[in-house]
Amino acid sequence: HCPINCVNGNLGHKIRVIFLSLKSIKMDSIMAKRTKREVVPSEFLSKEFLSQFKSEEDVSQFLKDLHAQVLEQMLSGELDAHLGYEKHSPDGINTGNSRNGTFSKTIQTEHGEQTIEIPRDRNGEFEPVVVPKHQSRGLSIERLVISLYAKGMSVSDIEDELRDIYKINLSTSAISIITNKVTQSAIEWQNRPLERLYMVVWMDGIVFKVRESGKIINKTVYLCVGLNDRGYKEVLGMWIGKTESSSFWMSVLTDLKARGVEDILITVTDNLNGFTETIKAVFPRSTTQICVVHQIRNSCRYVVWKDMKEFTADMKEIYTSVNREQATSVLARFEEKWGSKYRHAVQSWQRNWDDLTAFFDFPIEIRKIIYTTNLIENLNGKIRKYTKSKLSFPTDDALRKSVWLAITEIEKKWTVPIRNWGYCYEPIYCYI
Repeated sequence: HCPINCVNGNLGHKIRVIFLSLKSIKMDSIMAKRTKREVVPSEFLSKEFLSQFKSEEDVSQFLKDLHAQVLEQMLSGELDAHLGYEKHSPDGINTGNSRNGTFSKTIQTEHGEQTIEIPRDRNGEFEPVVVPKHQSRGLSIERLVISLYAKGMSVSDIEDELRDIYKINLSTSAISIITNKVTQSAIEWQNRPLERLYMVVWMDGIVFKVRESGKIINKTVYLCVGLNDRGYKEVLGMWIGKTESSSFWMSVLTDLKARGVEDILITVTDNLNGFTETIKAVFPRSTTQICVVHQIRNSCRYVVWKDMKEFTADMKEIYTSVNREQATSVLARFEEKWGSKYRHAVQSWQRNWDDLTAFFDFPIEIRKIIYTTNLIENLNGKIRKYTKSKLSFPTDDALRKSVWLAITEIEKKWTVPIRNWGYCYEPIYCYI
């Protein structure tokens, strides 16, 4: 039983006193500052009343029961306003609508699971506001569950967290229902219209383990990050495939075009076979830049440890040159010095030379943001941080849901243009 029943007087009257007191304080606070102690009616702070509570659990139970009864009183007031007359009032005779009892509804709130009585009218027209129809769980609980899930916690971990810290008993199936609502939001996000032009688009893939047909296999999440003409970054979409290939990237680029992207000024990619040709097939006017950092890593695979420091120093002179002509001269000296010992590494530079040096066509102010995929690799690292607790995913949908939630958390911090965008935009605009 709720301890409030021990207070002398009618229960409904006491609750209405609380409401009137709260309402009065809210209005008075506009005129003058009030202390928190004034919010609680003095009768609830009397020694006689407080003597009923023996522990913190008693207080929590009282607040839980009070919360449920306050909601019921609010719902009753809403129905009064809907019908236009109070309960038992003669004004309701021959109005065409009347009360039709109540029904029980279980809801989840900050105070835990509660069962309250929802009033209804005979015509079925009453739409409660304080506890909306078809919402059995408080929105704050849903936000909490989704936030914990986005940060990498499993369904069972969330169940334990809610029970141990928030004293909320929510089953794993109920948590799954809440997180599954994310799927529709992810689909809407994936199919949203995009801008007509992007200055730079970085493309890369990140590999996860997913269960399929009883086996755990590797699948790639393809990601594109775009930089618009205002200097802001946004993830343009994510696509799931079995392995990273230029043929799958073709479907990704086609999807971008179908969603409204007419042109991309610069694309930055890793050194995947056939990737440049794929981009040219969909966006023929785009300048394609192979990530220099990927090229350095690939070249270093052929180099022994004792030569590594000198070899990388010589490579640095290539991509830090003032212009393409100087870089070409440096590459010639690089080949003369290392060509006989590390022929494959040198030939890799020569084979991809045009796409490795595309950034030289642009002013110095913007070269650093376009000759590497560091930006999207940083995104991949943060996604890994959010999903590291999941060794594998049961389905593609589970993977899509987790990655999308991680992206939404990461994008919350993308609130300002990239550094020095004011200096970068004018040279790009002139190039266009």
